Amino acid sequence: MLTDFLLAALHHLLFFGLVAMLVAEAVLLRGALDRAAMQRLAGIDLGYGLSAMLLLVVGASRLLFGIKGWDFYAHNPWFHAKLGAFVLVGLLSILPTLRFLRWRKALAANPGFLPDAAEVAKMRGVVRFELLLVAAIFVFAAAMARHGGL
Repeated sequence: MLTDFLLAALHHLLFFGLVAMLVAEAVLLRGALDRAAMQRLAGIDLGYGLSAMLLLVVGASRLLFGIKGWDFYAHNPWFHAKLGAFVLVGLLSILPTLRFLRWRKALAANPGFLPDAAEVAKMRGVVRFELLLVAAIFVFAAAMARHGGL
């Protein structure tokens, strides 16, 4: 029972950390990017990726070692919706990650480098869409825990 509690608590903390980093990216992309902002973006994005990986490990541990067990999750359509949205967020996050790395490389080659405003706007849109999907994950998690409100 303690293991289940600790895994659940860690799962929630990691998810809120992931959300915080995604919001930080959205805020940084809202304004004009300078050298410091681009470096922060790359660092935050690294933390975001690490949080996502740890979240998957802890989530899998909950499936294997949690009180509800695999059967609860395997037969719960809200779990599948939640996991699908998480995978979609992960896939979408590849684009900003690659762009932030490209910007960091360009910045190393040219200290005066500034990304194109259209590129920044595109990344801002992707990150905002990721945040919308994260909101859906919260809804799916609540439905999952309550068997869809039934």
